[in-house]
Amino acid sequence: MNRKKILELIEGGENLYVEFKQRFSSYEKIAKEMMALANTRGGYLLLGVDDDKKIYGIESEKSDLELIEKAARDFIEPPIEYSTSVIPINDKEIMAVEIKESKLKPHRLQDYKPSLDLNNAIVYVRINDKSVQASKEMIKLLQTQSAGVSLKNYSLGKNEKIVFDYLDRYETITVKTLCKIANISERRASRTLIKLVRANILLIHINDRGESYFTYAG
Repeated sequence: MNRKKILELIEGGENLYVEFKQRFSSYEKIAKEMMALANTRGGYLLLGVDDDKKIYGIESEKSDLELIEKAARDFIEPPIEYSTSVIPINDKEIMAVEIKESKLKPHRLQDYKPSLDLNNAIVYVRINDKSVQASKEMIKLLQTQSAGVSLKNYSLGKNEKIVFDYLDRYETITVKTLCKIANISERRASRTLIKLVRANILLIHINDRGESYFTYAG
């Protein structure tokens, strides 16, 4: 990381890959941002930069490095890998935390449970320029992606036809909608839609409230 790259990131503003923080706020908040980047496409957390791109700089490199390390190690399960750079800009220092897209998705806020509890795990992903809490459907998809589980011998049935008929009319569908129109359980509706995503027939999206909806792929 060099001065030119940092300035380009700041000028580009917050987006899917970049998050600004004026200062280290709390372990949970920093863990949320780092986790969201790792669970999505990777990117950069820039400390010492405000949302409006104003450069404030960090107060203590040593202190912030220790805080970042603790957030990544003790507040995220499994812990994530990252690298840091400190770049001087206008007599101030910016800390860039680079986070690669993880192969161990989904990362969750530390809950001290032996395995991921789908009903209670707090998982964040990156949507545009925000980190939002992932829905159960998104968490399931992250699990299957990390496991590298391929979808074999998947045949389309009655529920899938209901999905297609609905999408032909309304363009988007949710788990709750499929529950209602197909008269099936939420679990079965969720499983049906996730399988269609894994089969590359549907795409999953998340709104700013962390709610999932589905559309045709392509």
